Amino acid sequence: MKVYTLPDDITTIGKKSDSIIFHRYDAPVGSFQGKSMLSKHAISLVMSGEKTMHFAEKKVVIKDDEFHFLSRGNCLVTMKLSDKIPFKSILIFFDDKVLLDFHLKYAAKISRLKNSTTPTPEPYIAFKKDAFVLNFIHSLNLLLLNASSISSEMKQIKFEELMLHLLEKYPHQILAFQSSKRTDFNDFEIRRAVEINVTNNISLQDLAFLCNISLSTFKRRFEKIYGMPPNKWMVRKRMEIAKEFLLHDRQKPSEVYHQVGYANHSSFSQSFKQTFGATPKAFQEQQLNRKQ
Repeated sequence: MKVYTLPDDITTIGKKSDSIIFHRYDAPVGSFQGKSMLSKHAISLVMSGEKTMHFAEKKVVIKDDEFHFLSRGNCLVTMKLSDKIPFKSILIFFDDKVLLDFHLKYAAKISRLKNSTTPTPEPYIAFKKDAFVLNFIHSLNLLLLNASSISSEMKQIKFEELMLHLLEKYPHQILAFQSSKRTDFNDFEIRRAVEINVTNNISLQDLAFLCNISLSTFKRRFEKIYGMPPNKWMVRKRMEIAKEFLLHDRQKPSEVYHQVGYANHSSFSQSFKQTFGATPKAFQEQQLNRKQ
């Protein structure tokens, strides 16, 4: 799976060094899956379509009724695209200096707000779109459609316009935005990343990518934390979760496999049989009949 460095791999050469970059993204019809390394922070303003993003800390589904702040770092992206409605978004990339300059320019206002709120640093924040934001997106779209280039002064004004609106309406959330993600994951953070993503259809290599370490280092640290190889632990954990779905929730096997990180029913059934000695359907029937 190719690793995209954003915004470098999607913008023209002249824009890469800009401190603020506006980029309109229109995806072709069909699905997309890839790894991304954000070299700048990003604001994702989805206009239509849906995408799923995996971080070490959480999994998020981005829909067109929300917009999102993302700290620079690693993530996995899957886009589910409609056959009729194209995926469209506007991305705003900005660096640490832009965020620092904003905090310095409005230091007095931010200081007053911090007296009434104590935010916990967050590398990812989602907001619901309101009327102001919808108009803001519309104005950005007009700029991008009608201008061959946008001046740095205009980009600065538009960035501050959105930030000031959020600062006044959602001070706790916007002040919680963390300017940089941790890259030195400790054992607790690796364990958290594993257990948050255990039911997601991502590989060990993907998990290592999210934790910003090599696959070999990830495997070594995993075995130290859990006392067994990651593949063995992941299968066992997923099968325990699947067992709960089958017996307690009484879901059909065809409804369970994708909920425990499998791409198809056959590979799920094979893993289940190796673990419990019977196919999911046979196991469910046997266990439920015993209880009657």
